[in-house]
Amino acid sequence: MSSDGHEPTAMTFELLKTAVKDGGARLGRLAFPGRRTVDTPNFFGLTSRGVIPHVTPDNVEKHLLTNGTYMALEDFIERPQQYMTRSPPVYETPSPNNKPLQSFTAMPSSIITVLGSRRIPAVAAPMGNTNQSISVFTSTGFQAVTTKQYINAIQTLNPDIAIPLADLTHKTSAPTSKRALRMAERTDDWIKEWFMDMYGRNQEPSKIATFAPVLPISYSIQWEYLERLSEEHQSNPSVLSGLAVYDADLIPDISASYQNLDTLPRLALSTPSNPHQVLRQLSLGMDIFLLPFLSTASDAGIALSFTFPPPSSESSDLLPLGIDMSSPEHAISLQPLTESCTCYACTTHHRAFVQHLLCAREMLGWTLLQIHNHAVLASFFASIREALADGTFEEKARQFALRYEPEIPQGLGERPRARGYHFKSEGPGEQKRNRPAWSKFEGEKKIEDKVADLRIEDEQNGTSGLGSGVDSVAETPLVPDENADAKDLEERGFAEKAEKE
Repeated sequence: MSSDGHEPTAMTFELLKTAVKDGGARLGRLAFPGRRTVDTPNFFGLTSRGVIPHVTPDNVEKHLLTNGTYMALEDFIERPQQYMTRSPPVYETPSPNNKPLQSFTAMPSSIITVLGSRRIPAVAAPMGNTNQSISVFTSTGFQAVTTKQYINAIQTLNPDIAIPLADLTHKTSAPTSKRALRMAERTDDWIKEWFMDMYGRNQEPSKIATFAPVLPISYSIQWEYLERLSEEHQSNPSVLSGLAVYDADLIPDISASYQNLDTLPRLALSTPSNPHQVLRQLSLGMDIFLLPFLSTASDAGIALSFTFPPPSSESSDLLPLGIDMSSPEHAISLQPLTESCTCYACTTHHRAFVQHLLCAREMLGWTLLQIHNHAVLASFFASIREALADGTFEEKARQFALRYEPEIPQGLGERPRARGYHFKSEGPGEQKRNRPAWSKFEGEKKIEDKVADLRIEDEQNGTSGLGSGVDSVAETPLVPDENADAKDLEERGFAEKAEKE
């Protein structure tokens, strides 16, 4: 409630404390009207086609300790070839609270929604971007989204936070200097168009919080673009609410060069692959994280088990960051997934049940792991905030690095079926992502070898058709030999001998 007695109408972010004088890890508080307040550092859930994998929206409200979700526009705008002119259903969704994205996905009203153009991590597009559009990967293939279309989508869907378009390659290799310069120039042009259309003079300023992208290229190449962001925020603070940072190593340069941008919340789009990388980026000043490894671990049957700070022990052995729940060693274990966890999965079920679910490929197994892993991350960040508040963060982070293994276990269990929009085919010879739903009983190659051997024996013995060696392993419907008599047909089950009356 504001001082004049009215409810606030825009996002607010308050810096509470920084670990060191000139930047670094910091405590903050992010708030939206009608949403859960987010104490930072913290994390938001990642969605696939508008939902957090394996968890229904009602269970997000009941069991997940997350205050926000990231969604990608490419998850909602597919256009099948037979309906190329059809408007995507997400744009036609009635919404009594003028939040079509939240209504379409049935996301709880207390959860902050963040909308970007691409999934995290995104699949690289083969055709790249143009001066007026980017390529997105929908469930029906790649298609182009223009800057105008994207701005119209943001205004229609009305998320709490929107990330403007950025010219990105989404490749693991670093772009060339020429390509990096074009990335900065295009993004600069697109952000100018964004500010004009979203906060122009002839219309009411948008209440959607803009988190401007900071590109994963060197500061020296994009300094003019960052200068524009600083000037826009200086002249009108309401047009820029935060930064969406693709490379945490740029934060010290931003803090040193643009003090007015240093007070904005920072959303990490750099996808750390383990908690060690989270702590490193957090120590540079990142506030909110999107963590793909969380759902990846759940899919792999891994129950995350790390805590901050790490438990004290006299042993020098490194502790695992997670436990493979598909392992047979848990088949009769009545222990919770982790001893100190108080989540729904750990207080209601035990390891043997989860191990059975994973082996049987029951979706409840992945649901329970997702609930547990979100609880582990929520506790992890809560402990980090406590350490920042009492000044012990740096020492505890050092202990964490020394006590835990560097990577999360891969997991030996079978994953859920991968969907086509999760990856791009690499061409001939690529190994299949999903196990076949069924196969020949004795193994495909073994059957073929056996048939070949029996065919040679049949040729040597002069046998064929009914009773032959090949016939004994046939997987196609049996056909009677043309020379078969009534006795042969009866013996093979093709007929029954009729008794004379």
